[in-house]
Amino acid sequence: MISIYSISALILAYLCGSIPTAVWIGEAFFGVDVREYGSGNAGATNTFRVLGKKAGVPVMLIDILKGWTATNLAYFIGVSTTGAYNSPEYMNYALALGIAAVMGHLFPIFAGFRGGKGIATLLGMILAINLPAALFCVGVFLLVLLITRYVSLGSIMAGFTYPVVVALVFPISRSVIIYGMCMCLLILVTHQKNIERLLKGTESKVNLFKRKSA
Repeated sequence: MISIYSISALILAYLCGSIPTAVWIGEAFFGVDVREYGSGNAGATNTFRVLGKKAGVPVMLIDILKGWTATNLAYFIGVSTTGAYNSPEYMNYALALGIAAVMGHLFPIFAGFRGGKGIATLLGMILAINLPAALFCVGVFLLVLLITRYVSLGSIMAGFTYPVVVALVFPISRSVIIYGMCMCLLILVTHQKNIERLLKGTESKVNLFKRKSA
């Protein structure tokens, strides 16, 4: 059931996702717009690359929190609108709110609609939807990152793991599986240039534990 509360929640979720964490932290504390350097994206990975972990860690955590918070707005809309907690109707609303936050991160109204790739915000969303599946995907990401040192490849592999895991290991609802498949397509679109560089062998490797030189 569509109500003023659900519409307001979708708008709030988009605005939450639109908070340009990387841009604001970069400009406020380092005098740098990260979109002008590195990959040109306003996301955690590029923040790590350009400004180091002192900026990258808070950006990543806040971007994850954006997705988690927006998705959990479904809890406050009301049972009469969303249905019982964890019911198929509730999951549909939660997914819609999470997607709105991801769209906000990709196209932030507060930063000229130039955002990041949405991976951290997607993580926050799936943490709210299915914690065990999300943690499984985090494990896949970390394993690929440690082996290859490619953040992009880790993100892609974790994204493609999610629909398999929610379908076979931690099933919730059909809509979550469909969302997982759509998430794979989104990751392919937002990582198109990364995939091209991976195939050419020119993708940048990272070491998150290396201290940034002065």
